[in-house]
Amino acid sequence: MKPTEDLKNEHAAVKLALKILEETARRLEEGVSVEEDHLGGLLEFLRVFVDRCHHGKEEDLLFPAMERAGVPREGGPLGVMLAEHKEGRMYVKGMGAAFLEYRKGGRTSGREYAQNAREYASLLARHIEKEDNVLYPLAESRLPAGVWKKLEAGFEKIEDEVVGAGRHEEFHAFLHRLKEEYLS
Repeated sequence: MKPTEDLKNEHAAVKLALKILEETARRLEEGVSVEEDHLGGLLEFLRVFVDRCHHGKEEDLLFPAMERAGVPREGGPLGVMLAEHKEGRMYVKGMGAAFLEYRKGGRTSGREYAQNAREYASLLARHIEKEDNVLYPLAESRLPAGVWKKLEAGFEKIEDEVVGAGRHEEFHAFLHRLKEEYLS
């Protein structure tokens, strides 16, 4: 499997997390309490699985390989993707700050968490569509065969060293539990 297929498979988990995130946001906006473990777990998923693992694979490995193959960063699709990663981190940071206040019983923090969650979910949904339909096909058409093996090895290294053994399975199990609670 090409590394871009690996990234697309990760997008499926991210899309599920975004649906759950939107539902928790809806509940928080309506003043319904949401379990702290669920909000904290979603934040951990976004910080570790999405940012450090998924975006790490792109920023540290795929995007530089694409640049070396002639895809421009500035004024091109790579620059757009990097800017959106940065914007997403801003929303996750906002969610994190609101979550800390929520845990302390802050009255408006649920709405602040929800606002950042909605903005993040909207951004990432559009971002994933661009990657799946524009960026990854561009990589597949531009990168030479020898690069794919190096990317595979690099992706595995990120999985092992950044995320940790068994963490993907833990995240998937967590999302499945939340899917049953929030989307059924």
